[in-house]
Amino acid sequence: MSKAGKYYIILSALFIAALVSCNLIFQKFFVWHPFQFMESWGASWSSFTDFKFELSVGILPYPITFLITDCISEIYGRKRANQTVIAGLWAALFVLAIVTVSNATEATSWSPVDDTTFSTVFGLTAAAVGASMAAYVLAQLIDVRIYHFWKKVTKGKKLWLRNNFSTIASQFVDTATVLLLLCATGAIAWERFWELFSYGFLFKIIVALIDTPFLYLAIYALRKKLNLKVGEEVKDLTI
Repeated sequence: MSKAGKYYIILSALFIAALVSCNLIFQKFFVWHPFQFMESWGASWSSFTDFKFELSVGILPYPITFLITDCISEIYGRKRANQTVIAGLWAALFVLAIVTVSNATEATSWSPVDDTTFSTVFGLTAAAVGASMAAYVLAQLIDVRIYHFWKKVTKGKKLWLRNNFSTIASQFVDTATVLLLLCATGAIAWERFWELFSYGFLFKIIVALIDTPFLYLAIYALRKKLNLKVGEEVKDLTI
């Protein structure tokens, strides 16, 4: 296996792992106070310190998938990025099939996890994966397309611009689509839509801005390992 092939497989594996985990853990929600550290600055900052996110834990690994597809797009090109997206779709559907069969089986009397507990944790996985996959395919393909549009316009320069423009636009589509489908299937109440949408999209914008330096580091390291110039892509990928 070539060095470029090895890194491509590692990136694709991390992408699929992050994507599948999103669909398995999404039912737990948490609260995050991003500006709590400002409490010591005085009462005038209370409007910031009181701000909080209420988010599904499934949102934590999801931005990683867009970081990885941007990385693959930059180093391996649009075709390979789309191939990774489709591979992730098949992996998620395979996991859905396994969970569905497992949920249909009857637990033994001595099973540490009974049928009710298992169904509570994984019972909505089908609805979640269905909604997530529809949003995922649409958002990821949009992300790859926009990324390469700006890469062409900037002639391979301004990595921060195509990274953030593509990710923010695709995350808007993803957040809106998945919440619409989850509300329509009854997995989430409609009255929670706008709250979860605003929290989720704002969180993804913040993460998109934060992950830009990490994308620069990853791209720099891969270019150095593979002897690529700025804007150059791997032409012959041997796996």
